[in-house]
Amino acid sequence: MGQERSSGTAPPPELPGGIDDFDALVEAHRPRIFRFLLASLRDRETAENLTQDCFVRAYQARARFRGDASVATWLMHIAANLVRDHEASGRLKFWRRTLRPDVDVTDVSDWIPDRQRSPEAVASAKEQVRAVWNAAAQLSERQRTVFLLRFVEDMDLLEIAAVTGMKEGTVKAHLFRALQAVRAGLGGSK
Repeated sequence: MGQERSSGTAPPPELPGGIDDFDALVEAHRPRIFRFLLASLRDRETAENLTQDCFVRAYQARARFRGDASVATWLMHIAANLVRDHEASGRLKFWRRTLRPDVDVTDVSDWIPDRQRSPEAVASAKEQVRAVWNAAAQLSERQRTVFLLRFVEDMDLLEIAAVTGMKEGTVKAHLFRALQAVRAGLGGSK
């Protein structure tokens, strides 16, 4: 009551945890959200669009953010829901597209820290990464999501449970089944 604004509009509510600069929030979390969406969808344009959608939804829902989870977990939850919604819409089936020439998510320079490897070692590593992607493409939606959050985003089981809304035991079961399926897929590709 002591703070009236001359424009007659209230300022946007602050996000819990002192995050009131939404531009800074986007700058801090956009790379991780985009990476997850790109790994999930394997389509740069769709990943860029859904990354933008993720932050639009977060901005619109910022007043409802209770702080039960970290902002990063909250954003990843929104991103995971966008992937699920996108798949359900039938516009794009997960990883069925071949890699587009302008997007090479299997570029080993992003996956292997030592860039001084021989061309043969780089080619071998690239083939192994491609085999993992192909095996992961066969997973159920929940198994893929858990697998990507664990191994692409390096999230722990509790974070994955918060992002997906699953219980920790359910996350463990999906991760176990995903790993079995990926290992079986890799064994069958040799």
